Amino acid sequence: MLSLYRKYWRTAFDLAVLVFTVWLIMYVFSFLYKIAAPVFLSILIFLCIEPLARRLHRLGIKKAIAAGISMLVFLAVIIVVISGLGFIFYRQLAQIAADLPVYQEILTREFAKIAADLQERYNALPPEWTGKLSEAVDNITKWGSELAAYLLNWLVQSFKSVTSFVFNFLIALILAYFLSLEIDRWKKFGAQRMPKTLKTAFSFLKENVFKGIVTFLKAQAILISVTFLVIFVVLTLLGVPNAFAIALIAGIFDLLPLLGVQTLFIPWIIYLFIVGDNTLAIWLTVLLVTVNVTRQFLEPRITGQTIGVSAFTMLAFAIISLSLFGVAGLILAPILMILLKALYDQGYLHRWIRLPEDEFAISPLDPQPLDDRKPEGPGGANAP
Repeated sequence: MLSLYRKYWRTAFDLAVLVFTVWLIMYVFSFLYKIAAPVFLSILIFLCIEPLARRLHRLGIKKAIAAGISMLVFLAVIIVVISGLGFIFYRQLAQIAADLPVYQEILTREFAKIAADLQERYNALPPEWTGKLSEAVDNITKWGSELAAYLLNWLVQSFKSVTSFVFNFLIALILAYFLSLEIDRWKKFGAQRMPKTLKTAFSFLKENVFKGIVTFLKAQAILISVTFLVIFVVLTLLGVPNAFAIALIAGIFDLLPLLGVQTLFIPWIIYLFIVGDNTLAIWLTVLLVTVNVTRQFLEPRITGQTIGVSAFTMLAFAIISLSLFGVAGLILAPILMILLKALYDQGYLHRWIRLPEDEFAISPLDPQPLDDRKPEGPGGANAP
């Protein structure tokens, strides 16, 4: 055991420094997010309004007026989306939550019929089994109904608790407007006064992280929109109540790695088969298969080159970050994962983390493809 410590103490120290750095970044960001949430929100608003403001400014309109016009367009879109689609989603979501006890009662009644039918067909089945089966089914359906009701009510309450968000949003609008007016000044200040180390780090982030994040977010937005539209159109044609809310929830589930729309559709399909609505269950099965096949077909074509981080790794890191740092950790988690992947691809982790000599035939931190490696020399895989 002592020899193991002697061999790997440098590696453990380097990994500890890396983990501490990641934790420190997350902690500082979460602290700043708590005390300055409008500032971070203003940056997002600025990224939305700046393209139009810059284009109007190039056409000869003063930057203050161009930024104001872009801000009004942005506000108009936000108001239409929140007041229109948000209200519809809220009403349908509340209706689904109110109907859950009815669905639970129907499911329990159908299971009781199935148990009674089994009792009639197989006389050898002990009578007490029927009662136990009905009780177990009732407990399971009650638990599932309570869980679904909790999640739906949480979404409904989230829509109601918008006072603090509206306040932060109004402050962020003002900050984004002034940032749009002063962005050229800030860029000039950074170019002239920023230390070379920070310039190098920012250039690395811009080329390897920021562009990857923007590309990934755009691709995911397109895929989620396709999923939402397909589900909404099909459910509307099938005459399913609250189709808009269901399609939007499916789109949210589609955003989550390893979960997807099947998290919503599979329990729904099973419920429909149990209660005897086989036609709708079959149509939903076809819809689920279609959505998954469509996403698998479009994803590599829309995304192009992926960020290279597995869905499991991304989801696990996001869950840990959410548990430790709250919403700020959830926001920063994908950015840090893409950053670590970029550091690995560029060979920085290979240089920063010292591994024991002659321990690995091929270093696990070396990003060089296997086909591109030169034959090993007398010093092993890490020899120059």
